[in-house]
Amino acid sequence: MSTGHSPVLVVLAAGMAKRYGGCKPLAPMGLHGEAVIDLTAGEALAAGFDQVVLVLGPATGPAIEYHVRRRWPSVIATQTVYQPVPLGTAHAVLCARPAVGDRPFAVVNGDDVYGAPALGLLAAHLADTATPWRPTDHALVSFPLADSVVGSAPVTRGTITVTADGWLVGIDERRQVHRQPDGTFAADDGHEPAVLEARTAVSVNLWGFRPGIWPLLADAVLACCPELAADVTGATLHVEDDTEVLLPEVLGAAVAGGHEVAPSHLPGAAKAAVDDKGHRVRVLPGSGRCVGVTHASDLPLARDVLATMVARGERPAKCWPSAA
Repeated sequence: MSTGHSPVLVVLAAGMAKRYGGCKPLAPMGLHGEAVIDLTAGEALAAGFDQVVLVLGPATGPAIEYHVRRRWPSVIATQTVYQPVPLGTAHAVLCARPAVGDRPFAVVNGDDVYGAPALGLLAAHLADTATPWRPTDHALVSFPLADSVVGSAPVTRGTITVTADGWLVGIDERRQVHRQPDGTFAADDGHEPAVLEARTAVSVNLWGFRPGIWPLLADAVLACCPELAADVTGATLHVEDDTEVLLPEVLGAAVAGGHEVAPSHLPGAAKAAVDDKGHRVRVLPGSGRCVGVTHASDLPLARDVLATMVARGERPAKCWPSAA
């Protein structure tokens, strides 16, 4: 059961997964067929999180809930919330607010396996009460680009700019990123630089937030969709276009200030709503690999990567820490 003191883990599992063609959070990635979210939940326990909140969508949510009821041990305090309309990751996090309350919390993708070391680093940071953190001081765990890509199919990665003392300056969402034979990565999105080094620090949506994040997310979402004022989940809203408010773009706009960084793709109204609000993001360099699936062809490759890590002693063979 939740103690009410440790940070909460929010898993974003409401995506439509159009490129993958299935329910990515239930993709059988583990050595024994464990789903992606099974691996994440086991690592969250080992890392020090005591509650998992799953943000689900109408199409795949019932299947995920059924899976969790059948497979997860009772030691994991679990709560599900729904994002009724696909308005992006910032909105998905906002839908989790009733379950999270005023506790510090981490956010992860439902289709990525980050590893217990990276999750533990973030949990320890969020649980740190000795440092005088402000409610608007947050965190982001970064990975080297090469440690966040499986296979050669193109992906989207947020390259980050960091100050000398470790604070995030900006995020540049790079699209069509793929590995080249020489070990570098090409980004075929028309932006510069066109070639990214393997060690380039990137965001893979492993965030840590304090309660000051809630007004920021609400301002950004309501600026794009004022009709959500009556019900921020949008349960009765009909979305006809591709309007999305994305978490990296909200945080990128909030921290950029006067720095010279790549422009945010956030819609103008939302950017104006979040700009210069005093939010800071501490960047924590992660260890290990972030293993995820974007395309169906990534799944066997991801399985092989995890199996190799188990063979090297870099991750446990069993999903749940309490497993015999």
